Amino acid sequence: MTSFPIVAHAAPDDIIAWVHGRPVTVRQFLADTARLAAALPHGGHVFNACTDRYRFTVGLCAALLTGKPTLLPPSHTPETVRQLLAFAPDAFCLHDQPDAAFAMPALHYHDDLAATAADGPVEIPQVPAAQVMAYVFTSGSTGTPVPHRKTWGAMAGSARAAAQRLGLLDGRAWTLAGTVPPQHMFGLEATVMLVLQGRAALVAAPAFYPADVSAALAAVPAPRALVSSPVHLRTLVQSGQAMPAADLVLCATAPLGRQLAAEAEALFGAPLCEIYGSTETGQLATRRTAQEDTWTLVPGVRLQARPNAAGDPGAVGDPGAAGNDTEIWAEGGHIEQPVPLGDAIAPLDAQRFLLHGRKADLLNIAGKRTSLGYLNHQLTAIDGVRDGAFFMPDHAHEGDAQGHVVRLVAVVVAPGVAPARLQQALRARIDPAFMPRPLYFADRLPRNAAGKLPREALAALVATLSGTQDRAAAPPPGFVIDAGHPAMAGHFPGHPIVPGVVLLDHAVLALGTALGRPLAVAQANMLKFLSPVRPGERVEVLHQSEAVAEGTETIRFTLCSAGRDVASGTLQVRADAPQAGALPC
Repeated sequence: MTSFPIVAHAAPDDIIAWVHGRPVTVRQFLADTARLAAALPHGGHVFNACTDRYRFTVGLCAALLTGKPTLLPPSHTPETVRQLLAFAPDAFCLHDQPDAAFAMPALHYHDDLAATAADGPVEIPQVPAAQVMAYVFTSGSTGTPVPHRKTWGAMAGSARAAAQRLGLLDGRAWTLAGTVPPQHMFGLEATVMLVLQGRAALVAAPAFYPADVSAALAAVPAPRALVSSPVHLRTLVQSGQAMPAADLVLCATAPLGRQLAAEAEALFGAPLCEIYGSTETGQLATRRTAQEDTWTLVPGVRLQARPNAAGDPGAVGDPGAAGNDTEIWAEGGHIEQPVPLGDAIAPLDAQRFLLHGRKADLLNIAGKRTSLGYLNHQLTAIDGVRDGAFFMPDHAHEGDAQGHVVRLVAVVVAPGVAPARLQQALRARIDPAFMPRPLYFADRLPRNAAGKLPREALAALVATLSGTQDRAAAPPPGFVIDAGHPAMAGHFPGHPIVPGVVLLDHAVLALGTALGRPLAVAQANMLKFLSPVRPGERVEVLHQSEAVAEGTETIRFTLCSAGRDVASGTLQVRADAPQAGALPC
């Protein structure tokens, strides 16, 4: 029977982990694994909830040695635990937090379970390739987690192929620090299996906040790699905090834009490698996102076009993909059975392909095509946007079969950015057919620990925001000066241009209407007239208010027309000015 060693390190004194700044050898790891295996309860499945990455890995390997599959759900909520027990009634929880409370039998993995490693030769346990290592759960469309069976052979083979592709088998002792939890498929593959089968070492402590990531990298020797996700990388880039140099950055779980990839490479002084895969297949391909769009398959994996059994005329995706009546399957290498891919893929040759996004994310509105992934990238690329996502509600299609009206929604985290300014920036990036109606603002998006944004969580947030922020979807205040305005006659004959004072006066009136009160302007400062406005052009007023003192506020405004800035300035507004709405003389 084919088997793989539980660790692929060359010597028992090789370092396999860094725990609180202390190196842990393979010898010690195997002793800890054997000690914990002997202490595990008799239940047949292990719900591994350890937050410390070293203890999670010891628990995973202890379960392997005792023939117990590990359960890895998408969350640890009471409802998820109930569903786990429905799937595996004999499950027990392995955790490392003294205050953890789960409605199932549990074993607390604490310091007293640490073993004393003996000197002398060490025997590396072999695990049958066919043994079930874990069930990784994804969120089902009905809300019930869907289990995906993972054998030790498939996971070990995937890790070895990835280590070869990523250059981790270069004879150096690599260390991997991660911002993604080991319970997530990418975290399991890239921070646990790459360590066990790629002869690397892991960093035990969770690294989530910028200071944690900086400390984790600074505490271990080079070469070192950071395993992260787009949402975590964006946070690190926007934090402004300097980071220790890395030798490699690995990223997955969501589409990564080229600009963010380049910024992350600059932050860490290291190449960033994006990994493409899925829970069903494991890691399939890689690319250096800052420099290329093309993906290259990991060793042994092949893509095959097959007839689309579902008969979906747009199953493959964009023009140039495999064809409207086919779908792409992955096979070979570590993939035990061929798996259909849920993405729109355009193969270029036997090893390379282009990825056009999730099939379910493809949009066709008014005859124009795009994807939610592309829209999300454009939204988060706007200056001042920390996070954001488009959302297609279930009731988004209104009208009859002859002419559907599609209403996209977007939620954005952009403190200090005026809604109208954000809408203007978005109009410059995407087709008007895909503008969100409405656009909501939130303090944060409900991403999980891996940086993913579950649809049900986003739907709940949209439902909450829809009752409080409908004004965010309203167009900015504006006005139009027609050719019959008295100022046009002499400004200028044969070439009429709206005078600046007229623009300013109408801007004040439009702002007062939008704010629901007449404005008493005490002073106008820093006025700039940037581009001429013709009669008949609509002028939009973008503004941002700031309280200065009691009864006084500052309004910074920009006037825009046809996508260009035409004027800007600052208004000092008083509550007690005598002629509300009028400009000072």
